[in-house]
Amino acid sequence: MEVKTIGVIGAGTMGRGIAYAAALAGYRAILEDVMPETLAQATGWIARAFDEGAKRGKVTPEEAAAAVERIATASSVEGACRESDFLIEAVPEEMELKLELYTLFDKFAKPNAVLASNTSSLSITEMAEMTFRPELCVGMHFFNPVPKMRLIEIVRAAKTSDETIAACREVGNRMGKEVVVVKESPGFITSRVNALIGNEAFAMLEAGLASAEDIDKAVKLGLNHPMGPFEMVDLVGLDVRLRILEYLHETLGEKYRPNELLKKLVTEGRLGRKAGRGVYEYSTQERRDKS
Repeated sequence: MEVKTIGVIGAGTMGRGIAYAAALAGYRAILEDVMPETLAQATGWIARAFDEGAKRGKVTPEEAAAAVERIATASSVEGACRESDFLIEAVPEEMELKLELYTLFDKFAKPNAVLASNTSSLSITEMAEMTFRPELCVGMHFFNPVPKMRLIEIVRAAKTSDETIAACREVGNRMGKEVVVVKESPGFITSRVNALIGNEAFAMLEAGLASAEDIDKAVKLGLNHPMGPFEMVDLVGLDVRLRILEYLHETLGEKYRPNELLKKLVTEGRLGRKAGRGVYEYSTQERRDKS
């Protein structure tokens, strides 16, 4: 499989990061979103990220300019599909939305295009069942923030071919990422472990055992994690974490039951950095930096 153009569906935090990584790796990237303002915000963020990278010496000004030139936009899934050799959906973690996308992928994508999902927990096999090419369907779980995080989980579904896995490895390696391959199961590797850590942290906070700041500090300094569990959930989004836990609870059992404090914060609209408040409160500038 020769990959020259990567289509990224969804221009939110993950989608724009994946498009950035694809362009930096030398691929032509087509970033799609149905919301024009989201696309404009995403392309602005990408341009600023490359400019900042050039200032810090991570890339040369010429490399940054060339990477920005390799990024195009599309306002429809069909438009992105027709030109892409490799598609990565990065839409919200809702199965109905992803199933709808895979139906469109099957209708409009090139016959040999890889159809990858950036899901952190959902079934790739279920998405693949919406297509007549399940061997080309695969999970490709990136981590936030994509430009800085080195890991990609490649998820092999029931009928994913070895050639598709090899193509994902090549794309990931060109992006400068380390890859692991995992057989499909709810939550894969990282989401299952992270969900348990985060849920336990909420249980300790709810019980008043320690402050959020001290729990985060203990995990960072005692366990050598780069971020504490509350810093992480505020970055990812409390609503996203809740959906993952609900799915894992449904599929894997009682130990993944979402903590009541997490549910309460989501109900109150405390969704994390994107909302200006989650476990912690954030300034307007911090919210702007996140977007």
